[in-house]
Amino acid sequence: MTVRAVRGAIQVESNERAAVLDGASELVQEVMRRNEIQPDDLISILFTATPDLTAEFPAYAARQLGLTDVPLMCASEIAVPGALPRTLRLLAHVDTELRRSEIRHVYLRGAASLRTDLPR
Repeated sequence: MTVRAVRGAIQVESNERAAVLDGASELVQEVMRRNEIQPDDLISILFTATPDLTAEFPAYAARQLGLTDVPLMCASEIAVPGALPRTLRLLAHVDTELRRSEIRHVYLRGAASLRTDLPR
């Protein structure tokens, strides 16, 4: 196994607890699905939220998915003028057999505009 990093982002509808939790949950599940990641493969996940998202910690959604023994951390993105609003990002470190070129980074909803170079 090799340690790899997987990136992802999702734009949520509003700064409401349910929207943040639903978006974070969707993002985590899709990253795991597209990369065939099992919970035991996860080393850690760093979540960030744009400064306009303060209703809930995105890591709480991962806990609700059963990732109770994975180190999780939340941070705030820097407030760059003109940046995509209401965006959650993640950086997951995983043990995997996938080569770097096989990793599928996941950009959902409005966050797809952040990585137009990636296949959908």
